[in-house]
Amino acid sequence: MKILFGVQGTGNGHISRSRELVRKLKEDGHDVDVIISGRKEEELKEIEIFAPYRVMKGMTLVTYKGKLNYIDTMFQLDPLRLMSDIVMLDTAGTELIITDFDPITSTVAKIRNIPSMGFGHQYAFRYDVPLARGNIFEKYTLLNFASARYNAGLHWSHFNQPVFPPVIPSSLYAENHKALVKEKILVYLPFEEVDDITRFLTSFDGYNFFIYGKVTNSRDEGHLHFRCYSREGFLNDLLDCSGVVCNAGFELPGEALHLGKKLLLRPLDGQIEQESNALAMEELGYGMATHTLDVTVLADWLQKPCREPLRYAKTVDYIAEWIGSGRWDDLRKYTEAAWGESFNTKYHAFQRSCNEVPELPEI
Repeated sequence: MKILFGVQGTGNGHISRSRELVRKLKEDGHDVDVIISGRKEEELKEIEIFAPYRVMKGMTLVTYKGKLNYIDTMFQLDPLRLMSDIVMLDTAGTELIITDFDPITSTVAKIRNIPSMGFGHQYAFRYDVPLARGNIFEKYTLLNFASARYNAGLHWSHFNQPVFPPVIPSSLYAENHKALVKEKILVYLPFEEVDDITRFLTSFDGYNFFIYGKVTNSRDEGHLHFRCYSREGFLNDLLDCSGVVCNAGFELPGEALHLGKKLLLRPLDGQIEQESNALAMEELGYGMATHTLDVTVLADWLQKPCREPLRYAKTVDYIAEWIGSGRWDDLRKYTEAAWGESFNTKYHAFQRSCNEVPELPEI
């Protein structure tokens, strides 16, 4: 099948999960042409699996100090360029368009009446899953920014809805005997300023924090370990940490739950998807959330024990089978099979006890 696959490039989560599905679709013999939008090509990392791919401007969300900046987001929009990319896009022979929240391919599918499939966490919100209170504009944008005819939504739990489990990188399914370090915490807060993160973590010197995000040079400053982006380095730190502090995106918390890491989420202000993720995380009892970089919340969370791994199924196998079947209205058959495998695999990767934690400083 000839497939046009659109990827929203503004977040590493979109690229991470799309990387896994594109790889599987190519392995299954599909002809996959990839478009990445919303990010400059020089800022994209480890996207070789997408080749041949094209990078287009699309639309980008602008943030500052943990908040969505609507004014700057509107100013960076180039509607003439967006429409030009849509009109000029060659779709000859395309049998299916898959969009991971990419508005270019989504719009092309509607205009040219090509079957389309939404792939990603955002498409779970078309079903009855936890949704934070937000204004009409936020909800409309979430549901219509890059809509599709069929929806392969992803979530941490099925909520009795036809959604798939999270997409976990292939490397995290292997039995990994890397010893867990109970005082090691992975921090990924790309929407926060580095100085604010530093102040947030400085007093907790009984822990080692490995910090990714807006880091321009890797360095160690006592118990604070700043790291430039490296997919391999990031996954290595994820494997042996005991907990993860991150924004309330979707992919990283899913990977952390899969591996059995405790979670503290800081949702991006003004972003209804992240607010909803924080709500779902607490409703499920899978982690904690904070709306500010609050040291008292961090102190409480650091005392929490580790959790058992959830061990999600290889979701892309089920989605690729669904795509290849051509029976796209028969979604629940594949989502139920994916959840049937999830949580049932015995996991021996970590032999650990995380109930002992370093003493905390007074706040």
